[in-house]
Amino acid sequence: MQENNKHPLDMLNRSEIESAVTILKKDNPKHENSSFSYIVLEEPEKATLRSLSLTEELERRVKIVGVDENSEGFEAEIDLVEKKLLDLSKISNDAGPTYTLTEIYSAIQLTLEDSDYQKALEKRGITDLSLIHIDPWPGGGFVNKNIKKGNRALKAISFLKDSPKDNAYARPIQGLIAHIDLTEKKVVEIEDHGLVDVPKTHARYDADGQENLRDNPKEISITQPEGTGFSVQGNQVSWEGWKTRVSIDPIEGLVLHELSLNDRPIFFRAGMSDMVVPYGSSDPMHSWKAVHDGTEFAFGTMANSLTLGCDCLGEIYYFDTHKLTFDGSVETIENAICLHEEDFGIQWKHTDATMMGYNEVRRSRRLVISSLSTIGNYDYGIFWYLYLDGTVQLEIKLTGIIGISAYHQDIHKQGQDFKITDELASPIHQHLFNMRIDWDLDGGANQLFETNVEALPIGEENPHGTQFKAVATHLTKEGDAKRDISPEKSRTWKIINPNKLNKIGAPTAYKVLLGNTPTLLSHSDSPAGKRASFAKHNLWGTPFKSEERSGGGRHTVMHSGEGGLDEMTASDRDISECDLVTWHTFGVTHVPRPEDWPVMPVEYCGFHLIPVGFFDQNPTINLPPSCSKKSKSNKS
Repeated sequence: MQENNKHPLDMLNRSEIESAVTILKKDNPKHENSSFSYIVLEEPEKATLRSLSLTEELERRVKIVGVDENSEGFEAEIDLVEKKLLDLSKISNDAGPTYTLTEIYSAIQLTLEDSDYQKALEKRGITDLSLIHIDPWPGGGFVNKNIKKGNRALKAISFLKDSPKDNAYARPIQGLIAHIDLTEKKVVEIEDHGLVDVPKTHARYDADGQENLRDNPKEISITQPEGTGFSVQGNQVSWEGWKTRVSIDPIEGLVLHELSLNDRPIFFRAGMSDMVVPYGSSDPMHSWKAVHDGTEFAFGTMANSLTLGCDCLGEIYYFDTHKLTFDGSVETIENAICLHEEDFGIQWKHTDATMMGYNEVRRSRRLVISSLSTIGNYDYGIFWYLYLDGTVQLEIKLTGIIGISAYHQDIHKQGQDFKITDELASPIHQHLFNMRIDWDLDGGANQLFETNVEALPIGEENPHGTQFKAVATHLTKEGDAKRDISPEKSRTWKIINPNKLNKIGAPTAYKVLLGNTPTLLSHSDSPAGKRASFAKHNLWGTPFKSEERSGGGRHTVMHSGEGGLDEMTASDRDISECDLVTWHTFGVTHVPRPEDWPVMPVEYCGFHLIPVGFFDQNPTINLPPSCSKKSKSNKS
């Protein structure tokens, strides 16, 4: 067995990845010229892990995904223990694997070298190609008529830097779009919507680019003199009764495995199944955009190396991860996952006015597990929080640089495009994430319920119209479980284990609480609606099936919606009591504002998982007092 691996869910180490590439190339020398998208661990299923003996040799299987020299996608399944290639299959380019760095670099170079593109620049008085910044975007959805069916493609928009350190996004070259056929390695069209002046104002966001810097806020020092409260073994984290394993999936980014509390299972796996960023503007620079940052650009492979005092603050433990690069080499992303504790205010408090102000208060604390990825102009943080009272929170943090156009009154429409400076406009758009949770609540088959709070009709038993009640409905079929939030009904969903009862005879449960979150605003029959069907509803429920991992389909480059949740749930399978998987869509509809420029302050979205009858009473009632002896609180 490879070094350092003690569990089947441990992240791949460097030598395992190198070994997998060697096995593939030895068996198929043609892959010497392939461009690799990613390598992913083939994770064992629940039954396998439950029966695992510590004396057994660990099964380790991986998939290498990439694009060969003929621009055809492939998947290679490899057994690392037996050191052999198990399967090599072609991926249809109608629904191909993530873009490789080779393809992205190729699209940039092909655009710069194209004579029609150069002529379009010359019309705008631009001759220095070294200052051109090109952003490649996916070519699916709205496919150029000159791209042959089955060919891989990218679109490219352009910006003009004033200097190497300049923020290129401040100076868009409006209305100029290159369409690149990656399979045939050529630009098939330069789309030019006419001359608009390139903005002149700069927008650097680095410290050296500011006229002056404010004084530093007073230092906040977070220390734990007695050491951290968590422990780490391999990729397993233990803290205050919680246990979970962490990893970086190349598509999903940060993933939590085998989450349990006090040795009671909650879920088996939770990760981002897909995400989409659809734009709502008619501006030709943006009208076709609806990128899947996970399955088109491999979200997890874009993870940042995090820095103490900047990305994370406190007593930190970091996890490194290793990724397969486009040329078959291995790159280590140091500090890809950050682990630390945070004080989180009051856990509970009560002052008894009948006893001369006698009061008790306890402080909350949470464990933070986080990772950040940069996809083009946007930066996304995935933050999981585990709380002392059994609450689990998932929070996505969005920052980076918003999409930009050179403002022109004949192009930009009120309510769709928003001026952020005198020269720049930014389009309305959405960021919609889909989180897949494979439940294992209390280690058995689970059920899905919806709860709505309803007002009771005025009548003899409710004469003043003041009464209301919570009404629970068992969702028994996939069709029943396509649900949306309803704040006016205080709508929540519960995952229960009907075979595990608490002291009051009710089944143990966890509640899913989504905030005020949108669904997809693009029409369901639009390219974005078909390709990102997962974003049509806030909740989906399915029975577990190992190959159903991505809400938009595992391979989405050039696809038309194959393999997404619409297709998965078409047969309306029974979910009345099963190995339950829930899919949660949440996000933000971003109406740009001047404050979002030149870098967007963090915006937040996500959901909570809250125990309901999982405990018999407040599980933090036995927290010891944390105030000093001189405090007015916590005195008898």
